[in-house]
Amino acid sequence: MDTLMILGIILFIAGFILIAIEMVIPGFGAPGISGIACLIAGVFLTADSVAEGAFITVIVLALLGIMMAVIVWLLSKGKIHSPIILEEEQKKDEGYISSTDLDYLLGKKGVAETDLRPTGVGNFEGVNFDVISEGKYISKGTNLEIIKVNGSKLIVKEQ
Repeated sequence: MDTLMILGIILFIAGFILIAIEMVIPGFGAPGISGIACLIAGVFLTADSVAEGAFITVIVLALLGIMMAVIVWLLSKGKIHSPIILEEEQKKDEGYISSTDLDYLLGKKGVAETDLRPTGVGNFEGVNFDVISEGKYISKGTNLEIIKVNGSKLIVKEQ
């Protein structure tokens, strides 16, 4: 083995490690770009001909596919910590609400913070919500009442 072959193998190893880091940490940043550069340089340093370079590229792509499948499997089983998965629970008593929990607003009275054309912002008990009028224009400052809750949509009428 000559020096170029050893350097090519080191670049392959570094490239696979950097791409694995990029697969676990989302985004297209420095590890991904560096890993791609290492793999391309490794192909150029280890291949003696164009045909051999193409063969090595196919092998590298196959290994990347296998590596991606393994990492996705490990992430789905929870064996690797993923920074994009929310681990703490969002509880109602801590102030988190889902769109299905907006039924408590039915019948509440408030004020239009913006013009409703037919959508805008309404203030109910000091909290701003995106609201939809019954289909007509309502000017800013008008008193509102929530008459219907449809998922996360709050339907209001002029009071």
